[in-house]
Amino acid sequence: MEGIVVKSTGNVYDIIINNNVLVKAYLQGRLRLENNVFTNPVVVGDRVSLNKEGQNYFINKIFKRKNFIVRKSVKLSKTHQMLASNIDQVLLIVTLVKPFTSTKFIDRFLASAEVQGIQVILVFNKTDLYNEELKIKLEYIYSLYNNIGYKCIKSSFINDDNKNILSLLNNKITLISGHSGVGKSSLINYLSGNNKIKVSEISEHYELGKHTTTFSEMHKLGNQGFVIDTPGIKGFGLVDLSSKDLAYGFKEFVKYKTNCRFKSCVCVNEPDCGVKNAVKLDKISKERYLNYLSILNEDNFKTRKR
Repeated sequence: MEGIVVKSTGNVYDIIINNNVLVKAYLQGRLRLENNVFTNPVVVGDRVSLNKEGQNYFINKIFKRKNFIVRKSVKLSKTHQMLASNIDQVLLIVTLVKPFTSTKFIDRFLASAEVQGIQVILVFNKTDLYNEELKIKLEYIYSLYNNIGYKCIKSSFINDDNKNILSLLNNKITLISGHSGVGKSSLINYLSGNNKIKVSEISEHYELGKHTTTFSEMHKLGNQGFVIDTPGIKGFGLVDLSSKDLAYGFKEFVKYKTNCRFKSCVCVNEPDCGVKNAVKLDKISKERYLNYLSILNEDNFKTRKR
């Protein structure tokens, strides 16, 4: 029999099988050893094959994923943890206060999703908390990503701005992600019409969210689609991506890369680089380009091999 993983808590998986029946299943031993790149061999969104032995179900096959989103493992810096697979789009929740989300974090996430072919919608949350200075910064960041081609939404629960989000989720599997404390759980509670997910508090000293979601879980939105709640994220891994391909994760770079003299151009020190020329002409944001260079120079990226 076949099913889809809707919850992963480590060794036990909740799986929906025929006629929306929910069963708990375990992973057969051989599958744990087949992939040492990821800390978790099975992830929410996976389509799997099951067999039943007595009263227990066991996962014996994981079907090929069309895409997936990963983060750096909390415990093992050289490995990665998958957050979800087979998703149609992502809502990346961004806040400029309590906690602060940097453009570098946004750009790393966007690059990871872009190379997987996953659409990302940026939701700028907690806008009711912004003073005049932050409102100006919001307009700058909003325009930056909107002009590139990303759909951007301003959101506040106090002003009830989230009604427009629900229509974007119809008949889709949507991953909701962002730092801890940005309002992911509150948004999912609103969208799903319940208050079952615990909402985090914010540490006043560090202005960081406390982790309330420790595992990924898929929730049904009536008959309109599914949302996947994920743990708060600090860093992302760009898996199986070479340095010469990173620029393709920055969507506005692509048309200018055709002007590079060298096909292998990494857009750093090469002469006659189309991307660098576009930056000089203000056709590409300097901030985005500097974030690109920063990601490119990180140790785990420099040492990766194809």
